[in-house]
Amino acid sequence: MRQGSVVAINVSDGGVPKKAVASARVRTSGVDGDRQRDLRVHGGPERAVCLFSSELIRALQAEGHPIAPGEIGENLTLMGIRWADVTEGRILDVGEVRLQVTEPVDPCRNIAYAFLGGDFMRVSPKAHPGWNRMYARVLTEGVVRVGDPVSIRGADSR
Repeated sequence: MRQGSVVAINVSDGGVPKKAVASARVRTSGVDGDRQRDLRVHGGPERAVCLFSSELIRALQAEGHPIAPGEIGENLTLMGIRWADVTEGRILDVGEVRLQVTEPVDPCRNIAYAFLGGDFMRVSPKAHPGWNRMYARVLTEGVVRVGDPVSIRGADSR
């Protein structure tokens, strides 16, 4: 089991960028205080929480992209876990919340401002595998706080 931590919790009343908060209740329907504009591709029980890696944000910044936590729509920015291990079916314990990773997130042009030259495809799971955000369903509801521990484990049958 690998352990990391929550470095940012991000919410918005619709769209991006999402703004940082110190804590938020996470429910099967999503993160309190967060709303999505296009429910055909965002939100719902299988896409209740969007996850991204702090280490990948730093690597993208090193490439010259003006990205920061919450700017590309992730609810939880995590550090200290191997992002390659955050795959479909894996379980994440985030403080008192348990999540199951469901699918990679396809980027859209609404996040182009966070990338050098508007290259939002830099986080496409097809064009750049392993650099994308991931969606998760909520298995156990609760409150998540910045600094909470994060551990990742194998798939769970629920």
